[in-house]
Order: sequence, then C-alpha cells, then structure tokens
Amino acid sequence: MYTASDLRKGLKIEVDGAPYVITDFQFVKPGKGQALYRCKMKNLINGSTLDKTYRAVEKIDKPNLEQRDLIYSYQDGEHFVFMDSASYEQVLIDAEVLGEQRYFLVEDMEVEILFHNDLPIEVSLPFFIEKTIVETEPGARGDTATNVMKPAKLDNGYEIQVPIFINQGDRVRIDTRTGKYADRVSKGF
Repeated sequence: MYTASDLRKGLKIEVDGAPYVITDFQFVKPGKGQALYRCKMKNLINGSTLDKTYRAVEKIDKPNLEQRDLIYSYQDGEHFVFMDSASYEQVLIDAEVLGEQRYFLVEDMEVEILFHNDLPIEVSLPFFIEKTIVETEPGARGDTATNVMKPAKLDNGYEIQVPIFINQGDRVRIDTRTGKYADRVSKGF
C-alpha cells in the first residue's frame, strides 16, 4: 500500500482494480484544512485518463505488475508468440495489445512485457530497429538541400516517410517510439 505522500509522476497505482500511471501530480496546501494531492492518471490497459484528488491520510493500492524480458518468436494469425528464454514458456499476445508496434517486431528480438495479474498489457521494444525498403519512388540525384520526404514501404508492409535520397533496397533505422525514419544504415544494390 502507498500513502498519499508517496505519490509522484511516473508511479504506477491501482484504482478500482485497474492499473494507472500518474502523468501529472500537484501538491495543494489550502489555507486551512489538510493537504491535497491532485493526480492526473492514465489507464495502462485502455489508455483512458482520470483526474483524482487524494487527502494526506488516504491509502492507495499497489498494482500487481510484473515486468518480464521475452523473445519474439513468430506470428500466429492475430496472435504474436513470445518465449521466455529461461523457462521456454510461450506467451500469446493479441495484435490489439501491440498496436502499431507489431510492424517493428523482428524474429529473436528481446522485448520487455508488462503483465497485470498475469495478463500482458504493454510491450516495450528496443528504441531503434533496422528494416529494408522494398518499394519507393526512385530518388532524385543531388536533391539533398531540403528535407523533402516521400512514402516508402517496408518489408512487412508498413509505410513510412523517408528522405528523397532513399532508394529501394536500402536498409533504414526506424524509431519504434514514433514509427518514423531515423537514418540510413546501408545502401541497397
């Protein structure tokens, strides 16, 4: 159990059986009466937000969270299969839990998965991955003065915006947090 004085930005707490992370925190001491702790929170399961005020004497529940490092194995229909390298236990995660991150999974990639009551709720990928461009318009030679972008399709079907000098077959680095082009790793053939 937490007390209200333990509250701070980034702390994970449980409200009505659901895990929340505190996104904004404010301590208020009125002229008379007891101190108040105002919190803005985000639900870790569905992303909804909640504003809640706690008095100094209130107790707050700790969520039953567990963070595990798993290795991505393969996709099985709408599920993605991850394996625990120590116990060889397989964990199935729905595509909706992964969201856009499913396009950035690479076989044998180690990821951090956050579980709440043994249900996966969040997947954290490495910050950068490398992918190959399979389809894009040919680049114009010498047009590097401006940051003109063009659409390009990756080897998994995901489409990103890349600079005009990127060509088909090039390997690029992508920021998995934003889903955007970071830089070119190597030129294609």
